[in-house]
Amino acid sequence: MKIPNAENAIIPAEKVKDYLLSSSHPVGRFKAVFFSSLGYSSSNWEIFANDIRTLLLQNDAEKTEKSEYGQKYKITGTIRGPFQKAAHLVTIWIILKDNDNPRFITAYPGDKK
Repeated sequence: MKIPNAENAIIPAEKVKDYLLSSSHPVGRFKAVFFSSLGYSSSNWEIFANDIRTLLLQNDAEKTEKSEYGQKYKITGTIRGPFQKAAHLVTIWIILKDNDNPRFITAYPGDKK
């Protein structure tokens, strides 16, 4: 099953640039080490955001928890970073109760299936 309205997904720049690719963010800096090993950085964050969008559009979604805010989804797949190194990635999305468009929450390395 594809996530509803995937073509209208929202991927906030600050979530990618200032969290996942930030070497100084208290939590994100640990993820940034992994993503930088693939060739992503805060200076090329748009490439990473585009790769996340491609992963969303090409892979099936799995419904996870539903909360008072909306329905969460998990989408996994393989990305190939600017260094041409492939990695399995898990992305988490939410469709908020007051909006039909999926919103990117986070990404982290996943295990190969």
